[in-house]
Amino acid sequence: MVEIRLTNTKTRGKEVFRPIDPQNLRIYLCGPTVYDRAHLGNARPVVVFDVLVRLLRQIYGARHVTYVRNFTDVDDKINATALARKEAGAPGTLEELIRERTAETIGWYHADMDALGAARPDHEPRATDFIPQMVKMIQGLVEKGHAYEASGHVLFDVRSYPEYGRLSGRSVDDMIAGARVEVAPFKRDPMDFVLWKPSDAGLPGWESPWGRGRPGWHIECSAMAYELLGESFDIHAGGIDLQFPHHENEIAQSCCAHPHGEFARTWLHNEMLQVEGKKMSKSLGNFFTVRDLLDQGIPGEVIRFVLLSTHYRKPMDWTAEKAREAEAVLRKWRGLVAGIDPAPSPAPAVIAALADDLNSAGAIAALHELAGQGDAPGLLASARLLGLLTPELDVWIGAAPDLSALAERMTALRAEAKASKDFSAVDAMKRKLTEAGVEVRMSAAGVELLAGPDFDAAKLGQV
Repeated sequence: MVEIRLTNTKTRGKEVFRPIDPQNLRIYLCGPTVYDRAHLGNARPVVVFDVLVRLLRQIYGARHVTYVRNFTDVDDKINATALARKEAGAPGTLEELIRERTAETIGWYHADMDALGAARPDHEPRATDFIPQMVKMIQGLVEKGHAYEASGHVLFDVRSYPEYGRLSGRSVDDMIAGARVEVAPFKRDPMDFVLWKPSDAGLPGWESPWGRGRPGWHIECSAMAYELLGESFDIHAGGIDLQFPHHENEIAQSCCAHPHGEFARTWLHNEMLQVEGKKMSKSLGNFFTVRDLLDQGIPGEVIRFVLLSTHYRKPMDWTAEKAREAEAVLRKWRGLVAGIDPAPSPAPAVIAALADDLNSAGAIAALHELAGQGDAPGLLASARLLGLLTPELDVWIGAAPDLSALAERMTALRAEAKASKDFSAVDAMKRKLTEAGVEVRMSAAGVELLAGPDFDAAKLGQV
């Protein structure tokens, strides 16, 4: 069996991946807070870890892998939007308006991630569907002495868990010195975090032993992961921005609630995304959602290709030039594999690259080699392991233009030029084809014409 090696954030080293149960691999990815459209940074972990799930299913079998990605639908921004709708006269209770808003946003999310070729997880739990399980977990933490009630809140006592800080590599005292934390008078320690907080009449809430309220963010993922994957599972993934405090807090509360489990054995974190060399932000005017790119006519498959072109543990820079180059490559590859069946399995070089800490950039380099060798069946099977060249993502290509007559004409001109030693006519035709967005490839085997991303059929009349 292929050996997979992954960089485990918790141990800070690349390790051989050994599943807890090869017949029941389990992976959890922190999903979105559904208050608005997903931006490009949100899409990176979805695409990256979609490839990981594909790899695991390729090696261990599809039915032996369970993939969970949650929806956080309890959030102050969601509450504010629903409250504004209610004040504007929208019918229904606040809870109903929140459910309506989050259902709408989840629909947007599904449409955008589908456009990127990301397969739907086996389970997509909504936090609001697991409130009783969260309350039960919090009660257990209080009973075990790891949490306490204060002023209507329930807080986790970080000092009760000696391993706190191991994931991010900092001690509690270092965190207090270097972090901006909410200092509330009812906290025993500045680093203690909220498990449950009170809700007034203007906020959504659920009944609990501590009064009407709502859960803190961190307890949501712990409860959902436990209910769907158990007290120990194989991989927990997410963006590096979630390492602290979210993932650190998940570990603390989960390991204290279920001391016989280890929560997640391997932690994977993708690095952040930039745009044209700068941090993506609204203030810089370079902030955009996945839907913004799709509406600009950038195909989802192109976005996916660019996201996978950089190793997940390196910062990724989105540029317009990368998108243009990706589109040109994908057009060539789709032309090469048109009408053929994929090989029985992906090429070993592609599997080996992905098995080496999910090296998607290396896998794409191997795809280029397969294309250069003319191995269309191998290219198709291997690209699909990365979620590329799939039937679902071919809608942007459309019918490829028939350039065979022009290729024959170029071939004849080339033969005449070889005899006369005058290549001016060949150069002139090549120049006009290039201006029309056609790539001209000439070799000993003949002439090949490929329509590029800037192909303009109207200009062919001048050729």
